[in-house]
Amino acid sequence: MSASRPAVLFDLGNTLAPYYHSDEFQPILRQSIACVAEELRRAGLLSVNHDSAIAAAMLENRESADFRFTPMIERLSRIFTLGIRAIGSLDHRLCRAFLAPIFALGRLYDDSLPVLQALRSEGFATGIVSNTPWGSPPDLWREELARLGLIKALDCVILCGDVGWRKPAPEIFRRSAERLGVTCSNITFVGDDLKSDIEGSGGIGMRPVLIDRDNRHQDFGGYRISCLHGLEDPLSGA
Repeated sequence: MSASRPAVLFDLGNTLAPYYHSDEFQPILRQSIACVAEELRRAGLLSVNHDSAIAAAMLENRESADFRFTPMIERLSRIFTLGIRAIGSLDHRLCRAFLAPIFALGRLYDDSLPVLQALRSEGFATGIVSNTPWGSPPDLWREELARLGLIKALDCVILCGDVGWRKPAPEIFRRSAERLGVTCSNITFVGDDLKSDIEGSGGIGMRPVLIDRDNRHQDFGGYRISCLHGLEDPLSGA
């Protein structure tokens, strides 16, 4: 790996694009489950009533304690009591249906593309390292990133489904460094979550920067910015 080339990696949600905070997810989850149920109804495979599906979804709304990636289709098969074989070629249609209410919220912050473009012009490699909700497929999120205009502004995109591990597991951060050919000590990581982003990136030797657009972490003692234009100070020594 090159020891001289600096890089800046970003989380996606609430860093480059607003979707939802974790405490806002339950009503979105209900919409997502309803969208999946409608897709199954059209295919003649819906055998679970609405209340049962929602109750099962609430039980599935957690991640593995060891941060291993759990594919969305496995969760949906349990919620709707369908085997993977029964779902068959519907798997991506169901995942796309689940994600529709989430993607409907997606837009870029005004500072996202200008800062990414400025970083590239200054010689920084750039990328996204992100978890995806409920183990949703990476290719559907790459479509979303393309829709937002982010793909062309980045040198790499590493999602939890690409690696089999969710942040803050070191594997996902390590994969991004390998992909860029940059040592972890030469990477600044920008994210909004104290555990997944800040502890995770810092634990593998990256320089973590908390982006706190909603002023939720006033007592944070490390680098903390309210918008991406504030990266100038933490990057001054990169």
